[in-house]
Amino acid sequence: MTTATQSLLKPLKRIERGLDAILQPVVFAAMAALIGVITLQIVSRVLFSAVGWTEEVSRFLLVWITFLAGTLAFQRGRHIAVTFAVDALPVRVRQAARIAATLAVLAFLVALVVIGYRYMQVQSFQKSASLRLSMTYVYAVIPLTAALMSWYALVDLLELLVDGERVEDSAP
Repeated sequence: MTTATQSLLKPLKRIERGLDAILQPVVFAAMAALIGVITLQIVSRVLFSAVGWTEEVSRFLLVWITFLAGTLAFQRGRHIAVTFAVDALPVRVRQAARIAATLAVLAFLVALVVIGYRYMQVQSFQKSASLRLSMTYVYAVIPLTAALMSWYALVDLLELLVDGERVEDSAP
């Protein structure tokens, strides 16, 4: 990697690490909250009368955790992928295939940002049953995480275009 390439990708990778540093504790805190809410739900059902809002909160937390953790997995390249066919291709064809795949993923994610935002707006009138929380906050995870994954895909695309391969960052 040349010095010019490093200077281009370095700030982008720094932003990725910053987003990762925010997402990891958020997912961890949400998991801890989910454990606490479900524990409260179980204890209240066994010892007292059930606390009504716990089911709803646990459902919303699980949705947010799923999307946010999926974003972290996407950033780390941990989603399921079958790469043996692409890996068997000649270098130039393999690079073109990876660029095409990244472009397709990026197009899908940008469409998901738009569609998720529209869906969030359409559902804005709806309130949750127990908490009376606007469902906008629940559905906001779709465009938010799609935008984050779009950023990660864009950085991956730039790495592919500049270096020919996705650069795995050694920093955690």
